Amino acid sequence: MRGAAELAGWRAVDVGTVRALGSPDGRAILRSLPAYDEREVMRLQDRLRREGHSPDFVAALLTQQRLRARAVTKFGEFAHDMLYTADGLEQASRLEVAATHAGRFYNASLATVHDLGCGIGSDAVAMSALGVTVHGVEVDPVTAAVADINLRPWPDSRARVGLAEEFEPPRDPLRARVGVWLDPARRVPGHTGRHGRIKRVFRLDEIRPTWEFVLQVATAVPATGAKLSPSMPHDAIPLGTEAQWTSFAGEVLECAVWWGPLAQQPGRSARILGPDRSPIEVDQTMAEPDPPTTASLATVGPWLYEPDRAVTQAGLLGAVTAATLGSEVDRGLGYVVSEAEVDVPFARRYAVREVMPFSERSLRAWLRQHGITGLTIKKRGVRLDDDELRRQLRIGRKAGGGAQATVILTRVAGEQAVLVVDPA
Repeated sequence: MRGAAELAGWRAVDVGTVRALGSPDGRAILRSLPAYDEREVMRLQDRLRREGHSPDFVAALLTQQRLRARAVTKFGEFAHDMLYTADGLEQASRLEVAATHAGRFYNASLATVHDLGCGIGSDAVAMSALGVTVHGVEVDPVTAAVADINLRPWPDSRARVGLAEEFEPPRDPLRARVGVWLDPARRVPGHTGRHGRIKRVFRLDEIRPTWEFVLQVATAVPATGAKLSPSMPHDAIPLGTEAQWTSFAGEVLECAVWWGPLAQQPGRSARILGPDRSPIEVDQTMAEPDPPTTASLATVGPWLYEPDRAVTQAGLLGAVTAATLGSEVDRGLGYVVSEAEVDVPFARRYAVREVMPFSERSLRAWLRQHGITGLTIKKRGVRLDDDELRRQLRIGRKAGGGAQATVILTRVAGEQAVLVVDPA
């Protein structure tokens, strides 16, 4: 059974309610609410009703309380200063990524940015905080109202209802120091998946506004950036632009394409972000254009490197082979083996304990011989069901009471192989 706050999220919220939430009184009530606790929702709902607030306004307050609790993972200490919609929060750039976007426009000395498809305004807020005036456009009236309220600390920045396609470029964008930021919709309104979330699209020809429109804007306004799917095809990257894949804590979040003065290093690049660490950037100048591959199982070195997924998505495995003087286990798989033990900030290093051709019988015998009772399975380039393999190996997942092991099931020089490794 859903709690009251979850049910409230299903109620239609109108622009008037959003404005009430963003009013001084609404903000004061939101600040007065305790930390979100599902067990206390009904009691809090009753209290707010007794204080004279309407059912719809109470539902909106509880929804914001719940969404703000979720938003902490994206916006940290700033989460409680913003308003949200459920879909808008899911789609918004997290704080560290929005700061990266904003930094591009700020460093290009732009005075104004048109944010076409601004959502709840996370990128617009980051730009405004750096002194860039933002004109946000969002097709959904409620989301546009939320973005406009989130931009209130910066009076020159506003968000309004409108279509991205209605944007009219200035006659001289360079002289006017004008840029454009586009976040084309990668979800299909009205279509939900198994878990009730709006269905995502991954093909470039399914985004809205269209890829053709994005290219038209970039032609008219040289300082243009666009947030796209991590599955962005390499052969679709326009000549002279920079396509940067960004990850946070190992998850690839986006590929952003940058034109004109916003492109720092034309070509493909990766930016790796994480909690309590400085950003790491990798680009094509650091990578071998044609990374070597391993000749055979017998030539696998004592160290294996697993690149950050942003590096893999950007096609920059050659940066790992160059840094380690190593080779890829097999073409297109992303694992690198090497004789050298080096610290690579954009790849995780493992010590290789054992290398063997893959067979369930030989792997089971090795695990039994070494007293392994808990197993972590990583695989790439092979099709196997993890649970079925565990049953055949007669072993469970990581568990206490015995030795642990990590095995990588992959291909080496075209042959299915097992690499038993230890994280370094």
